[in-house]
Amino acid sequence: MIILNSIVIGLKEIWAHKVRSLLTMMGIILGVTSLVGMAAIIKGMENGMKEAMIAMGGVDKVLTRDQQVPAWQDHLADQAPGITLVDVHALKRSAPLIRLVSPEMSLDDVTISRGDKRSDYSECVGVWPSVLEMNLHTLEHGRFFNDLDEEQARPVVVIGTGIRDELFGKPSEVGREIVPLGETIQIDGQPFVIVGMFQEYIGEQEAKERARAKLEAAQGTSKAAAGPKRQRGWGRRGGWAFWRKNYTIYMPLNTAWVRFRSAGRGTGIPDPRLTDMDIKVADFGRMEDAIQQARNVMLLTHQGIEDFTFETQENQIENINKQIRNARMSGGFIAGISLLVGGIGIMNIMLASINERVREIGICKAVGATGPNIFLQILIESAVIAVVGGLMGLVVSELFVELIGVLTPSQNTPMITREAEAVAVGFSALVGVIAGILPAIKAARFSPIEALRYE
Repeated sequence: MIILNSIVIGLKEIWAHKVRSLLTMMGIILGVTSLVGMAAIIKGMENGMKEAMIAMGGVDKVLTRDQQVPAWQDHLADQAPGITLVDVHALKRSAPLIRLVSPEMSLDDVTISRGDKRSDYSECVGVWPSVLEMNLHTLEHGRFFNDLDEEQARPVVVIGTGIRDELFGKPSEVGREIVPLGETIQIDGQPFVIVGMFQEYIGEQEAKERARAKLEAAQGTSKAAAGPKRQRGWGRRGGWAFWRKNYTIYMPLNTAWVRFRSAGRGTGIPDPRLTDMDIKVADFGRMEDAIQQARNVMLLTHQGIEDFTFETQENQIENINKQIRNARMSGGFIAGISLLVGGIGIMNIMLASINERVREIGICKAVGATGPNIFLQILIESAVIAVVGGLMGLVVSELFVELIGVLTPSQNTPMITREAEAVAVGFSALVGVIAGILPAIKAARFSPIEALRYE
């Protein structure tokens, strides 16, 4: 009952001195806002990174890349063969722990055009059909390459919707879906026929926004009538992983070799090397064993020269977790300083409040209130100010996060979590209690006689 009365008295004090109380709570409000806002930004970053990692193939994908030979093999550097189709066939034949192999031959600095329109952001790659499963692609229209396309090095391509938008127009601009199957595009001046198109890849957040917009349009709400909502995304349609998949052009691997690599592209020297080679393990629990098996096979095909390296998604997860931990530590430290400043403000105002209520404290002691009773009341009043400031900080943090989403749109949309809100309010209450200890001790030590004589 005493605690409840103290809480009521604390609320009355806040209401009686509204402006002073608001200024006192400002440090707590800003501290809670910074803590919750920082946690929301970091959570959005974490979701975006993990979503992108999954979109690019999942945790069981391993990327095999060229690297410089080790220092002790420098004398063999000119004999390093690089990653070639020899490695691909050797892994398929001699590495049972590898269930899928996907070679890629990227074509750098090619010009993609159709008439007077160009695409400057495309990723043109020669691949095998295994790339569909490797990179989690979904073919929405047309077909993918077959053995005859590969064998005869036919000039056919499968494109992403980003390429379609730049060369043929966006569906939103023409009012209908555009499916350019059978159309011809130019790649470095060579004609290629489009035989397939992937689905449009978007992040979870953008998918929710589009679904909400469709629902509003169907219901004829004022939001829909006001026009389309500002799209969130990194430059072009969502996060970098989805943007990359939407701006992909795939052609048969043999086509890429015959038409672009066999003549050397400016050097006059045929280049049979692959840009990279993706593999997927048969059992994720035996990832290390699978990578070691792949390394052993490739050391045989490379005559012992280790001019290749393996990059796992697990390494990326570790890097993501490390970045998230560092961001949380730095953000928590900054928010903690803000709350500490708010606590100093509460302590200052509570000391001033006690000086104004000396006679009131003396009367309370004269009618039977003990020192511990006065101590508890002042402590609870201090905590009430901090908690009210913390709750106001939660409201401000909601507005702050929404403002971030509007001013700096990103696929990594900040996401407020209940855990962060609970920690922020709990920490603000703790700061209020700590800040109230000194004023409460001072009030509890007042002599009732001296307090009643105080003018």
